[in-house]
Amino acid sequence: MKITVITVAYNAATTIAETIRSVAEQKHPDVEHLVIDGASPDGTATIVRTMQGRVSRVISEPDHGIYDAMNKGLVLATGEIIGLLNADDVYAHEGVLARVASLMERESLDAVFADAEFFHPARPGKALRRYRSKHFRPDRIAWGWMPAHPTLFLRRWVYDRFGPFRTDYRIAGDFEFIARVFHSETLRYRYVPEVFVRMRAGGVSTSGWRSALLLNREVLRACRENGIKTNVFKIVSKYPLKALEFLAK
Repeated sequence: MKITVITVAYNAATTIAETIRSVAEQKHPDVEHLVIDGASPDGTATIVRTMQGRVSRVISEPDHGIYDAMNKGLVLATGEIIGLLNADDVYAHEGVLARVASLMERESLDAVFADAEFFHPARPGKALRRYRSKHFRPDRIAWGWMPAHPTLFLRRWVYDRFGPFRTDYRIAGDFEFIARVFHSETLRYRYVPEVFVRMRAGGVSTSGWRSALLLNREVLRACRENGIKTNVFKIVSKYPLKALEFLAK
């Protein structure tokens, strides 16, 4: 069962090699790794090309943002299963993709997701918090819950049926896609209570109150545009529970 991993990159010269090694070291025998670079001026594409033996294909050209770049990867993907791994994240261990393929094939699943662990770049061995995707269910989308996106693997038919990421969202396009897909309640999915991905803290959706404000606005919009009844009080109500992630790593 072929798995395509799509990595979108922009100015990721300091981290992209580690991400590529993380995918290349996976034990699953059939992995396609696509790197979609937004014409980074810092030499990201040059680094990727020096590792072309470990990458299936690299595209380096201007894009219209992260979700446009993800869509480019989806067009090129040939795997039956598709996952997205950020250019500054890594898989938690070399057996992640084999675990995903085994579960999806054995249980005829359409989606698998797990937990993600955040760490500070200066202290990679110490976890800051654990994003527990167990809190997600389709009926909790109205409260702003979603699985950790880099841990989510979907059958290719899901993208074929529900369409690509919307590029008119700045930082919540992944939430809008998940709302669109899981609200249909047609997917057979499973949550795995393990850490699949380790993420560097400080990403675009976790970098300050302005980003949080924009994120919540876009989450509210995504729910409304997908026919999910919600309000701002529901969406912010998840924060006390998420704060506990810092205490229960």
